[in-house]
Amino acid sequence: MATVRVEAAEAGRELGAPAGLDRLRRVLARAGRSLLPFALLLAVWWAVEIAFRLSPAVLPSPWQTISATWPLIQRGILPDYITSSLTRMAVAGLFGVVAGVPIGLLLGSNRYVSVAFAPFLNFFQALSGIAWLPLMLVWFGFGEKTIQAVILYTVFFPVAFNTMTGVRTVPLHYAHALRVLGADRLRLIRDVWIPGALPSILLGLRLGIAYGWRALIAGEMVVGAGGIGFLLFQARSFHQTDRIMDGMILIGLLWLLIDLGFLRPVERATVERWGMLQR
Repeated sequence: MATVRVEAAEAGRELGAPAGLDRLRRVLARAGRSLLPFALLLAVWWAVEIAFRLSPAVLPSPWQTISATWPLIQRGILPDYITSSLTRMAVAGLFGVVAGVPIGLLLGSNRYVSVAFAPFLNFFQALSGIAWLPLMLVWFGFGEKTIQAVILYTVFFPVAFNTMTGVRTVPLHYAHALRVLGADRLRLIRDVWIPGALPSILLGLRLGIAYGWRALIAGEMVVGAGGIGFLLFQARSFHQTDRIMDGMILIGLLWLLIDLGFLRPVERATVERWGMLQR
């Protein structure tokens, strides 16, 4: 009997090895497809710089751009700026989500209230947080509060609006069935509206954080309190085009890390796992 178990375990390992290799190949193939557009962009960038013999002050080469990053890392400037930007985004973004989701659920749970507030939320969602910067500078001055307020505002409205819209898309007969069984409003929120509205909530989360990331960069440019946005604006003052390119690339890379490290895992663990999102 023990021999049979050992042979079965060895057979399982032999069958599992190709499956593991196949999974690795799929991951590598997916990564290759994702990196291909960036490789093409890099090739075009290099070709344009060589073909037109542009000055580094106009368009630095990819190598010059990479080389300009090293002194910033050595002096600790770049790690400090990255930490500042990510901390601001995490704190203000969290407050925007924590406020936006419950308010969206409450507004969406009543048809008349949601109809009344839909234009209001839509109006402020369209009004970019960057447009508020001049007024917030008057209110809060050139400091951390202004940047945090712009991010919070920019994150809150897409999250609240999409959460409210998601609740309104949940079929009413689910809520009616639970009410017949004696469920209160909290039970409806937990068992019907949150699961049903989750795709819209995640969409609002993705939009809010993306808009908030842009508002963060703009706020740091204007306020000048450190961060990636301040790095860009400071490099412009000294005509350091290579550092400007560094900052632009870094903004995109950090957003990809936020997306892959936070947003995508949440989607995989919820709507994708439940079959509500196509793979």
